[in-house]
Amino acid sequence: MIDFIGVEKNFADKTILNRISFRINSGERVGLVGPNGAGKSTIFNLITGELTPDRGEVVIPKRMRIGYLKQQLLASDLDCPLLDYTADAVSAIADISSEIEEIESALERYPAESEERQVALNRLGVLQTEFEHLGGYRLRPEAEAALCSLGFKPTDMGRPMNDFSGGWQMRATLARTLIADPDILLLDEPSNYLDVPAVEWLCKFLRSYKGTIVLISHDRFMLDKLTSVTLELSDGQITRYNGSYTVYREEREARKVALDAAKKNIEKRKKDLERNIERFRYKSSKASQAQSWQKQLDKIADVVTISDDLSYRGAIRFPEPPPCGAEAARFEHVTFGYDPAKPVLRDVSLNINHGEKIAFIGYNGMGKTTLLKLLAGVLKPQEGRVVPGHNVIIGYQAQEFGELLPGEMSVFDVVRAACGRDFPVASLPNVLGSFGFSGRDQSKLCKVLSGGEKIRLCFARIFVNPPNLLVLDEPTTHLDISAREMLQNMVKSYKGTVCFVSHDIEFIRGTAELIFTVTPSGVRKYFGNYDYYTEKLAQENAAATPVTAAEQPRGGASDARNRRRERAQERARLAPLRRSLERRIAAAEAEIDKKEARKKELLELLSGGGNVDYAGCNRELGWLDHEIEELSAEWESAATELMELQEKTAEQER
Repeated sequence: MIDFIGVEKNFADKTILNRISFRINSGERVGLVGPNGAGKSTIFNLITGELTPDRGEVVIPKRMRIGYLKQQLLASDLDCPLLDYTADAVSAIADISSEIEEIESALERYPAESEERQVALNRLGVLQTEFEHLGGYRLRPEAEAALCSLGFKPTDMGRPMNDFSGGWQMRATLARTLIADPDILLLDEPSNYLDVPAVEWLCKFLRSYKGTIVLISHDRFMLDKLTSVTLELSDGQITRYNGSYTVYREEREARKVALDAAKKNIEKRKKDLERNIERFRYKSSKASQAQSWQKQLDKIADVVTISDDLSYRGAIRFPEPPPCGAEAARFEHVTFGYDPAKPVLRDVSLNINHGEKIAFIGYNGMGKTTLLKLLAGVLKPQEGRVVPGHNVIIGYQAQEFGELLPGEMSVFDVVRAACGRDFPVASLPNVLGSFGFSGRDQSKLCKVLSGGEKIRLCFARIFVNPPNLLVLDEPTTHLDISAREMLQNMVKSYKGTVCFVSHDIEFIRGTAELIFTVTPSGVRKYFGNYDYYTEKLAQENAAATPVTAAEQPRGGASDARNRRRERAQERARLAPLRRSLERRIAAAEAEIDKKEARKKELLELLSGGGNVDYAGCNRELGWLDHEIEELSAEWESAATELMELQEKTAEQER
């Protein structure tokens, strides 16, 4: 477990953590959320020991191995081959391997029955056991499997790390952190630089991880998939919510409503007392009563603090898109490559109809951004053509939207520079106001804008000449959750055509009505949303699954040994998943028993008569029934998965 006890941390004259206390229990999956700059990374650095608290104490059990996803490589790692760098996940293994080699060399010099040889053999046995326990035999194949799942090619394994961009280096670092299998896994924005397939793989991998996870992320999909506890850090304080991100949002809103009501009650009580005191202060018959009221007023402390709203509250309005034809754009046998000898896209033909909202999905390097640039007219095809529809006006936002904004220019000047020659400049304040910039905000310099303000400014710059085809490349990059939700609502309500690339799965789920997958074999259209796409993909993968080893014809003794080894490897691979399912089942059963016991207490209380809060009891009974139903569904889901896993294992044993 991890304990923070009265921890305070200051930077210069600013208090980041103000005497916070909380506990993360062993095996919990915790999402750490809060506004940018609230101190989430500071908590990670306190856990790893890179920072020390100014007051209080951080307690972590000894011998706990901590895995921390670093955002920066050491200079010494840049010349290391990709596979060697990733497989070097546990530093102790290299030391053990070196000592094993020394002992094996020394054994040749010792006489057969000598005491030195026996001591060396004993030490060798201890080292080999430790080597196996730390994963020395599994790390290299697991590193290669993880790298391929994150989008690397088999031919990349021997390339040095400095051959890859920063994003791909981060993928390798993520793989290295994961395969180390630490007791505590600290992940700071792990989905940055990952494409959608890699995010899906990461979620599946982490769901079978048996240790403690603490996750900082703006990715709502990942938070919901992985976390069962949410810690909110805001204004130097931390609040614990039991549940995933969605449950946290619901509970936080309910808590905010309750706090609002409590604050109003306190304010009303204070006003009533102040009014009575003022009314009777100078009446001798009421003097003692007025003094009593004053004492009551002095004791009332306005201790209710209302937390900030998580949602974006500005007024964002997209103007109506100008009319256009039924077809927004068409690709006709388009081929393009930055190196003419190596096309990124080959013979692509597709149609985009007016009003469609399309997400382009695929591994990095497949040509998604290139396809958007061709659609926007930024690039020209080497073969074929891109045909815009009748009266189609394109608004394009590049992936580097934040870097494109000149830091010394004001919000007003940036949008004015994008206006057409005939645009009435006097109407610019109204345009900016529709994107949340009113009054003095219009004179803000770009360099001081937040991520959410930057993206609103980019849209204002686009919509000053309203388009009817919106082309967006990674629009959610560097945005916090509230800004992502704001953008999601904007795109969803827009009446024009939208084509976009995003690695934020929840954003895709909330906006896209059609999916185009970009693969080495071409571009394919799925006539449905993201959930439909994943369902169809699962069906296709199941149909393409090759015959298993258990179904192959049986051979001689060598084949039997191979089958036994394969079965043992498969059992070892499935063991963490089986244990995870068993824990889920046991936890659900324990919670159901607890809820049922409380339900029985309430029913006995209601039937016993006397002074009973019937309304409160009935409300709690309603909540208990709802929670028991959800827990039963969780139990059934885990039990079904476990039964299928057991059946699969039994079938392989036959």
